[in-house]
Amino acid sequence: MRAVSPAVYHPTLNLLQKCKTLNTFKQVHAQMVTTGLILHTYPISRILLLSSTLATLSYTMTIFNKVQSPSIFLYNTVISSLIQKDHTKVALSLYDQILTHPNLKPNNYTYPSLFKAFGAHQWLKHGQTLHAHVLKFLHTPYDNFVQASLLNFYARCGRVGIARYFFDQIKEPDLATWNSILSAYARNSSVSFAADSSHLDGNTSSSLEVLNLFSHMQKSLVEPSEVTLVALITACAELGALSQGIWAHVYIIRNELRFNHYIGTALITLYANSGSLRFAWQVFHQLPHKDKFCFNAMIRGLAIHGHGHEALDLFEIMKQEGFLPDDVTILAVMCACSHIGLVDEGRKYFESMSSIYGLEPKLEHYCCLVDLLGRAGLVKEAEERVLTIPMKPNAVLWRSLLGAARVHGNLEIGEVALRKLIELEPETSGNYVLLSNMYACMDRWDDAKRVRQLMKDHGIDKIPGSSLVEVDGTLHEFLIGDKSHPYVKDIYLKLEEMNTKLQECGHQPRTREVLFDIEEEEKEDVLSYHSEKLAIAFALIASDESCAPIRIIKNLRVCVDCHSSIKLLSLIYRREIIVRDRTRFHHFDSGSCSCLDYW
Repeated sequence: MRAVSPAVYHPTLNLLQKCKTLNTFKQVHAQMVTTGLILHTYPISRILLLSSTLATLSYTMTIFNKVQSPSIFLYNTVISSLIQKDHTKVALSLYDQILTHPNLKPNNYTYPSLFKAFGAHQWLKHGQTLHAHVLKFLHTPYDNFVQASLLNFYARCGRVGIARYFFDQIKEPDLATWNSILSAYARNSSVSFAADSSHLDGNTSSSLEVLNLFSHMQKSLVEPSEVTLVALITACAELGALSQGIWAHVYIIRNELRFNHYIGTALITLYANSGSLRFAWQVFHQLPHKDKFCFNAMIRGLAIHGHGHEALDLFEIMKQEGFLPDDVTILAVMCACSHIGLVDEGRKYFESMSSIYGLEPKLEHYCCLVDLLGRAGLVKEAEERVLTIPMKPNAVLWRSLLGAARVHGNLEIGEVALRKLIELEPETSGNYVLLSNMYACMDRWDDAKRVRQLMKDHGIDKIPGSSLVEVDGTLHEFLIGDKSHPYVKDIYLKLEEMNTKLQECGHQPRTREVLFDIEEEEKEDVLSYHSEKLAIAFALIASDESCAPIRIIKNLRVCVDCHSSIKLLSLIYRREIIVRDRTRFHHFDSGSCSCLDYW
């Protein structure tokens, strides 16, 4: 190796740092070859890094391949730079060279960049193989960079439980690590259109964990960034935790964080999912730069609140501003049509996917179409759609059809749908309950009991109805007939008062869908203890005479009796009551509902 004076390092490396074009880079590279500087590990690493930015891949690899006996440091440098440029296959070939080299083995700096390349579902098996190599070549405990890279990999692949394990091994997580685990939980809980007729759906436990982790993050004195707050707001959107979401919004403003389209989209979703559509509109209009995702979130928000015409108007504005709709956009506008009965328009948007926008309809779009037709009473046409789609119908499609058959009393189609559902999802209770409700509505109690017995034979329990209500920033959960709340006595006294006032207003309990052939009076008792009524009773007690809306999130579709009861309760107590169920939002005010009894 040619001796080079250390004094040569500094000026030449300074020149290297100033290179902005390929021409100047090649000149400095030539000077390093002439002076012999190219023979030293650190200067080589610097020129390889810059080469990966300014030069072609072949140029970079030519430099590397001319190095005699490259060290693991040089291998790591080149692998990292290649990963940053998405040359994953070349980076993996270099990693294979390390594994077959007699004198080299991977170290703590080899794996973080490789795991970064594998952060997607299609790379899960490759990443798991790499994880096995970590166990083989590195000694525990791993340093924070390796732990963080494993955490990020599993988080991006949706394996939240494994990601959490690695997070718990890190003694002092930095901001990037906190963001990784928070974003993983937020993605797992993210509210979206569920496949069956664009229902709201999500993972509540993951959302609660985001709030819990964020609390620990604050105690650790790590300052949140925009990424942190997007994860937090997303979780608040799923939970309908409006006060925590507002806190995050205020934090962004006070700390002058970038109000980018990611935060904007999260806030629009938060306010829409919390029943505050006016605030969602404000955020949307205040965004300095909107993208397709902001429009999608706002259109979706309008759709689930039953403002179908406004959603379709916004869709036209979106197109006028030059944004091409994607499959999520079309799903949102179809959902808007479904909730207000615009059958012809919904069909038109569905057909436009392939004919105008070149998009291939997914199962979600067929589910929404079946829901659209089923709600409008076109159950036979909905069945024909299910039977003629180009892919195999899944359980969600059959469940949409079963729901439509139940609403419109088409027992023949309902029984066909249930048979298919039992084949596909033999352990899902909701399928049996839908048909059992249909039999109950027709006073066919023997058939209703037969379906209940079928559930029992399969060891299936009905999912209990649950409702979340937020009072003074705290979420309270109630199950049907719940007596676990600390204020249970006051709640049930309030419930009695509510029932008395409902009777005075002439309310007749809708008992037809109560699943047991029991006396009418007992059926009324069963209906009285539904989770949303308990939540309303508690909110009336806890919020005193406040004029603020009562906001409730229910895990199931609101039943007919609760819907008619809550309309009257909004009039009796002069309170706006906003209920988000699995299907949509219901704004109850002064004795009426925003859905106009079409849900």
